[in-house]
Amino acid sequence: MLPDDWQLTAETDDFLTRSGDFLRSRAAMHNTVLTDIEKLRTRGPDPRGAAFAPVFGRLMSGDEVLAVFYYTPGGRLGLTPLSVQQADGLAAHLADLGHSPATVIADHDTATAFAEAWQRHTAAVPTPFWRTHLYRLGTPTPPQPRPDGRGRVAGPEDHEQVVCWCREFCVAVEEQATIDALDAGSWGSTRFADKHFTFWETLDGTPVSMAGSTSMIGGMVRVDPVSTPARFRGRGYAGAVTVEVSGAALAAGATDVVLFADPRNPTSNALYQRIGYVHLADFTGYRFSSTGGPEGTRRTT
Repeated sequence: MLPDDWQLTAETDDFLTRSGDFLRSRAAMHNTVLTDIEKLRTRGPDPRGAAFAPVFGRLMSGDEVLAVFYYTPGGRLGLTPLSVQQADGLAAHLADLGHSPATVIADHDTATAFAEAWQRHTAAVPTPFWRTHLYRLGTPTPPQPRPDGRGRVAGPEDHEQVVCWCREFCVAVEEQATIDALDAGSWGSTRFADKHFTFWETLDGTPVSMAGSTSMIGGMVRVDPVSTPARFRGRGYAGAVTVEVSGAALAAGATDVVLFADPRNPTSNALYQRIGYVHLADFTGYRFSSTGGPEGTRRTT
């Protein structure tokens, strides 16, 4: 596969028109690509004056799209699944064009193949900074026993509590960049700002757990984050609110409901499987450094 088979553009709408069917064909596997490109489309130019516009690429075989990538002004490279040969071709092509991604995120095999190829072509040293399991909802299974209470969609009056619980979540998963943004009062720049939140409340109206979700894109909704304060854990609230949000997504017409789970947390992984989520793939992020510096900030999508 020659590098020239990659067609690059900076036009988001044109890229989505030509690549949308491909992205929707595996919406669960392509969930981060779908949501990230949608953010780039809706947010428009970076008000901070980015050095370059986003770059999008599609790998073609005749009229068929085989894979896509996107490269953000922040230096993040996102990929759909690639073979080792395709990853090497893309790395060579991006290096020849003078691009220099700071990170790459994709399914584990693709991210690793690209990281190794990028090191061969540029001598930049890859360091893993994010690993996660991807789950897709199969048959929804309410937790047993079901905790007393009910779900409630968060409103503007809940913003302060939503921000607080998102920060607690970021502390737990070591997501320092988002913590810094929240502490600086920059909610709008975080990955939570465009999500919808639901609380699980006890019968007296006390919020005890929270789940967020993306807007539906290509029939896909991603549940993220799921946060339960330590004092309320172990009572089934996280499972209840996750089922509530997942059911709402299905009722709205979603065909793929997905979530990521930290492989270091056996409790959450077991919970998601009990309520009907099925392991689909593993994802990995690498940060590039010419000196192989310290491990980067953890990110959870």
